[in-house]
Amino acid sequence: MLDDRAKMLLKTLVERYIADGQPVGSRTLSKTSGLELSPATIRNVMSDLEELGLIASPHTSAGRIPTARGYRIFVDTMLTTRRGAAAAPMQGGVMLDEQLQPDQPKRVIAHAAQMLSNLSQFVGVVTAPRKASVFRHMEFLRLGERRVLLILVSPDGDVQNRVLFTAHDYTQGQLVEATNYLNAHFAGLSIEAVRERLKGEVDALRGEIGVLMQAAVQAGSDAVHEDADQVIVSGERKLLDVQDFGTDLGSIRKMFDLFEQKTQLLRLLDGSSRAEGVSIYIGGESGVVPIEELSIVSAPYEIDGQIVGTLGVIGPTRMAYDRMIQIVDITSRLVGNALSQKQP
Repeated sequence: MLDDRAKMLLKTLVERYIADGQPVGSRTLSKTSGLELSPATIRNVMSDLEELGLIASPHTSAGRIPTARGYRIFVDTMLTTRRGAAAAPMQGGVMLDEQLQPDQPKRVIAHAAQMLSNLSQFVGVVTAPRKASVFRHMEFLRLGERRVLLILVSPDGDVQNRVLFTAHDYTQGQLVEATNYLNAHFAGLSIEAVRERLKGEVDALRGEIGVLMQAAVQAGSDAVHEDADQVIVSGERKLLDVQDFGTDLGSIRKMFDLFEQKTQLLRLLDGSSRAEGVSIYIGGESGVVPIEELSIVSAPYEIDGQIVGTLGVIGPTRMAYDRMIQIVDITSRLVGNALSQKQP
């Protein structure tokens, strides 16, 4: 348990290191902490903090820097975000909510990832919204012998195309018949509900058409699951300009591997989708973040009151957490508002 004096010195050290990127010495702490303490007393407290694993001494300097555990205590117990300043980093001379119009969900999340990256100067990530597997319209078109194009239109206007390779060669007339049947009986239902109802009705349908419809339902289900696993990443190269990574090729390689492995990114962000508000994961702790020098600030976003995805900023552990919290929090609300607006 830290006393008030140790907390104040740790808070000051973390804030100075975030601001300057240089190890912080006892003389700097003496000037900036506001505490009337002798240099010897400060050195003793620093030594205690180091023994607790909250700060560390780089080999090349007499000053100290925060460890991941030190950042964690700072974020959990000492960080104060200035609500009055929350709008400042979000303006930049541009009305950001105007960039997030609900013309296409994919465009909204791509803009959001780019916006997060530009505002933070780090990496912006957004997972695609998880959707109920409902279709508004389904259509079959003959492409050639035993090849059929399936067109799926979701309630929000998103269009998915799939090519079906069939055992039977269908005429365009048969495909129109199947299209009309599906849209008349199943439009607005989930893919799973269509699958269940088709099981009971397939005997009433002509054999080949029933098989085609079942193939369409499977393709629709695959399309929904593929879409749900999408994650948009923007600004990876910005981390090359971060001095903390400048010469460490091993860390840079691990970071770019992370951004290429989208499934690992999805797992990292998945925890945020079950949390309320902004979550912060600091490098190396609990195995959540696989790279010691990286931190993630993330938050879920909602559509019509339901959590459907996650967005966030990935950057160095030495980041201005208060500002990142504001950026992520406000962006999550902007994205939710844009995606909740009904299509015209």
